[in-house]
Amino acid sequence: MYLDGWGNYFYTDNLYKAAQQMDNAGDMSFILGLPYEFESWMDADEACKQAVEVQKYATKHLKTNWVKLFMDGTVESGTGFVEPPYPDGHQGIVNWTEEEVTEITNWANAQNLSMHVHTMGNMAVNRALNSYINGGKPEMRNTLVHLHQVIPEDYKRIADNNIYVVSGMQWHHLSYEDHAELLEFVPEGMGDKGYPMKSFFDNGVNVSSHSDFPALSGSFDDPFGILEIAVTGVNYLEDGKPWWTDELITREQALNALTIAVAKQMFLENERGSIKPGKYADFLLVTKDVLTCPEKEIHEAKPAATYFEGKKVFSM
Repeated sequence: MYLDGWGNYFYTDNLYKAAQQMDNAGDMSFILGLPYEFESWMDADEACKQAVEVQKYATKHLKTNWVKLFMDGTVESGTGFVEPPYPDGHQGIVNWTEEEVTEITNWANAQNLSMHVHTMGNMAVNRALNSYINGGKPEMRNTLVHLHQVIPEDYKRIADNNIYVVSGMQWHHLSYEDHAELLEFVPEGMGDKGYPMKSFFDNGVNVSSHSDFPALSGSFDDPFGILEIAVTGVNYLEDGKPWWTDELITREQALNALTIAVAKQMFLENERGSIKPGKYADFLLVTKDVLTCPEKEIHEAKPAATYFEGKKVFSM
């Protein structure tokens, strides 16, 4: 399954068209999710119309029922919306007011579209969370994406309102050199803490994760590499100490975030994401048991074969 954040690429529906043609031709052996992205400089009324219009492209394997916003940037670049401020006194760059996100959430959920909002700083998370609670419907599984920081009280609010989280486990590491540089310009207390994971599980939050690299890429950012990072806090290519060990998770939790939790985020858990009678036979055969092998060998696992809807679509 794949959820792309740039489906419309600013009013262009070519990706929707191409994906629909690909699926209609029988050439799509995966589930593709395409959110319609709103930028703060866009005409909101026109964007709303287009987000509804692209629903005509939905197919069995192409899902189109999301609206995406970028609330802020990244904490490491100084553009995340944070509290306390950065050392120079600024709080980052924020693209939307709480009122705007509340209004868009209210409209989107009424159209049976879920929200998918990029939130890095703790204040960006808080602002989007308030908007979801005040303007959204819990059953729509509105989602917060890439969270670097979370105000402690907000974990329970996320869980209580059935808000979903997409957490990047691959970022839960840092080399000694990067750590020293980071401490100089991020807000106090954020230099050795970023991208929480365990706190989501501890508070009952529906949390999924993702990879930007295919499983055969050989990158530490592939699904097996990030599973190892989530468990150890260390990138096997770096000479660094475990990163923020209080937030490390178990293999089972990491695997859950990469499988059934993704299906839940995409409203597909009754047909995909786990092996169960009545569901599609979507699964991988892997070269190593990632649940029992030594922790530092998890990244060595590779897919031996891939099955999609009961058919082998890849083999070594």
